[in-house]
Amino acid sequence: MLTRKITFLLFLVLAQSAFSQQDGYWDKERATTKEIIVSAGEKITVKTEDLPMGTTEIVYRITILDENQQMANSLSSLLKAIPDPSGISQGAAGAVFLTSKISGDDKCKYGIFSSNAFAKEYKEKGKTDNACLFQNSPVNKEARRLSIDKSSCLKTGQEYLWFGFESMNWIMKQKIVLEIVPWVDNKLSRGWTLENRQTIIRQIKASDLAKKMLNADDFSLCILEKMQKRYKFQEFQNLLAIEKNKAFKDFGNACLLEKPANKSILTAIRLDAMQYFKNRKYEQAIDLLQTGIMENGNASVLDYNALGQYYLYSKQFDKAMKALKEGEGKDESELLIQLNMAHVYLLKGDYKKAKEIHKKYRGQNVTPTLSWKARTQFDFDDLRKAGFVSDDFDRILKLLEE
Repeated sequence: MLTRKITFLLFLVLAQSAFSQQDGYWDKERATTKEIIVSAGEKITVKTEDLPMGTTEIVYRITILDENQQMANSLSSLLKAIPDPSGISQGAAGAVFLTSKISGDDKCKYGIFSSNAFAKEYKEKGKTDNACLFQNSPVNKEARRLSIDKSSCLKTGQEYLWFGFESMNWIMKQKIVLEIVPWVDNKLSRGWTLENRQTIIRQIKASDLAKKMLNADDFSLCILEKMQKRYKFQEFQNLLAIEKNKAFKDFGNACLLEKPANKSILTAIRLDAMQYFKNRKYEQAIDLLQTGIMENGNASVLDYNALGQYYLYSKQFDKAMKALKEGEGKDESELLIQLNMAHVYLLKGDYKKAKEIHKKYRGQNVTPTLSWKARTQFDFDDLRKAGFVSDDFDRILKLLEE
């Protein structure tokens, strides 16, 4: 009957694992297998092998053997049939499957500790308060699965665990076999923990382009995603400073060039540049638009218009005209470009050329709902607020009334 139950359980486990997604692996190379001899009535602690980066689960088995008994099957060999930890039941059936049928009559108590200091207190003073798990009822075999989300024994980045055993045989020594196999999550094994990702985000936001942006979140996340695919965390940390800076720059350029994935990033850059402009920080507005948009080949006709406007307000009239001419080359029908060109001519003292542009387009709208005249009035008011003085403003407005 027992054989039938075990066979049925194995069938269920295999069926479940066949349909499970394999996003990790049982690290049998760094499994712990130790035979421990415990003297009568003694307490002893055992340190596990180092748990690999990305460990999210462990399965352990404790078996107490009589002097001449041998293990029927190793825990690692049993786990070959289970490619995913979800295939292991945490109930009694799972324990039956994972424990061998062989065990001695001796029993022991055991506990698990997350630090050497806690394990030492247990060994020397019998203190179990700091055990993350303690089995107070003596057992002669035990098998359990511990997961990072359900057990305080496992935490992100946990390197070791300590097992403590207390023999319940007060006359003879015991042989205890401890086996531990870690489950390693493929993604987490690359070392990109929450803390490490936050560290890199801070470094990205300290880079040249990110520092120029008011909100660099989308840009930073894009670089981080590319970095996670290219490097393990420790690999990146081992790069030289100059190599890290190049990586930031290369990934940043890739984020700006990829279409349409870069849309939200470019929108953020344009909005930030416009905010600088509204705050009269023309140098920052120009620098951000140049670095984040123009130099990466992402400029639209409206970007050239914005750049021309920023140059205009900073009284760099020739650069303003150059940017506006480039925009005109992309779309000569864009009237915002034409209006800003008229402003440049006017502020450079060339009233005649400004007048020609205004007369040509004064009957049209610069946007579907905004007339040329209304936009001109708005621009002149804003130029006055920015400190520009010209009698030609009123002359142009009178021209538009005709």
